[in-house]
Amino acid sequence: DPIVFGILVALNLQTSFLTPPMAMSAYYLKGIAPAFVELWTIFKGCFPFLGLVFVTMILVYVFPALMTWLPNLIYGN
Repeated sequence: DPIVFGILVALNLQTSFLTPPMAMSAYYLKGIAPAFVELWTIFKGCFPFLGLVFVTMILVYVFPALMTWLPNLIYGN
């Protein structure tokens, strides 16, 4: 299903924005944070979100109908 594939790709991209070595979001935050905030502190703050992303990826992979359930309910398909 191309919709599920697209959702999984988007979730993987989101993961790459939060994890090293890319971690663009963490480096953006480091650039605007006060000088005493360390990069490791920012990474520690990202870990709960990474857990949610991984759980969501597993749910989408195991139950792909979850991604189309709400749009089908709203639009009556």
